[in-house]
Amino acid sequence: MTSQRIALVTGANRGIGKEVSRQLARDHGMKVLVGARDLAKGRAAADEIGYGAQAVQLDASDQTSVAAAFAQIEAAFGRLDVLVNNAGADYDTDQRAYHADLERVRRAFDTNFFGPWATTIAANPLLQRGENARIVNVSSGAGALTGMSAGTPGYGISKAALNALTIKTAAELKPQSILVNAVCPGWVATDMGGGGRPVSEGAKGVVWAATLPNSGPTGGFFRDGVAIEW
Repeated sequence: MTSQRIALVTGANRGIGKEVSRQLARDHGMKVLVGARDLAKGRAAADEIGYGAQAVQLDASDQTSVAAAFAQIEAAFGRLDVLVNNAGADYDTDQRAYHADLERVRRAFDTNFFGPWATTIAANPLLQRGENARIVNVSSGAGALTGMSAGTPGYGISKAALNALTIKTAAELKPQSILVNAVCPGWVATDMGGGGRPVSEGAKGVVWAATLPNSGPTGGFFRDGVAIEW
């Protein structure tokens, strides 16, 4: 009998990350690790999700926190089957590229780009031991070069970089049958999004990528399970 799959979702104490965690646990029977910068908030979210969800203190922008989180996961489980890089920050609609606050942009990159990169590096040894391992980078249409226009420079450019990281890691991990994809959840009614469709709908596309069969795609950019342009 196959053992329960282990999934880590970053930025999972609210919004899309919380709902992705709920769907992976409830609908797919996974042991979900709710990554959260604030452990108390992570625990509250895990309790609300139920189904054995467990909180892990993880600030993707802090290398010490990342290392401690993955040491904890390795000690407890010895492997990881799914990594969802969901943590994101600063949808900077008030900025423009020609007069952006670059310190603010750097902070956005720390969470939206370097954070997922750091967690991917830390997760790789555990994913290599996992079963049908998957990496999902929660991206955004704001990071698509096709149709990119004015506004949200820090957020949009950091998500474009995340898309490039997706392509690189997908190509490099393909020989190990680890599927890596970027997913745009669409405009969703979260604290950051501020409106749009229900969170449960946006989360479905992320869950789809996290549960792809071995014959599924890798190195792609998707919304609702449909490929979109980079």
